Amino acid sequence: MFNKFLRENKIAAYLLTVLRLYLGYEWLTAGFHKLTGGFDASGFLKGAIANPVKGPDGSIVFGTFVSFLKNFALPNVHIFNVLVPWGEFLVGLGLILGCLTTAAMFFGLMMNFAYIMAGTVSTNPWDILLGVFILAAGLNAGRIALDNWLIPDIRQFAAKEKAYFTRKIKHTV
Repeated sequence: MFNKFLRENKIAAYLLTVLRLYLGYEWLTAGFHKLTGGFDASGFLKGAIANPVKGPDGSIVFGTFVSFLKNFALPNVHIFNVLVPWGEFLVGLGLILGCLTTAAMFFGLMMNFAYIMAGTVSTNPWDILLGVFILAAGLNAGRIALDNWLIPDIRQFAAKEKAYFTRKIKHTV
């Protein structure tokens, strides 16, 4: 019932627009500050590796993630110095414009979870909670935005491509 409200109700579309704009602004400004301020993720990664999230018994909670940071992210920090600021900026832009809203929110949630697993709480739990509403709402979250025009065109293009490949497969069999 609540999911139907999120996905189909016009009032929900307006409420989701407010949430989308708020989260978009937060992501856009965070990414912009990193893009213009000379961002370097190496200190953050070293801190997350040296002080991993631990459970009540003192054991490391996200051991696999810490291994990923130690063995892949830190040695390739130059990639993350580009991906993180541009990712944050583009997630924010996508949410503000309502362009590919669910994709933008999905990647925003992925970054929120990565920050939490690295031990940074900040506003991430709040952002995750709001982001889940946007993601669950699907197209309705971008109804009062560019998705209202863009998604039907994408669906029409995808249907044409599916029909083309279906015909192609039938002819080769």
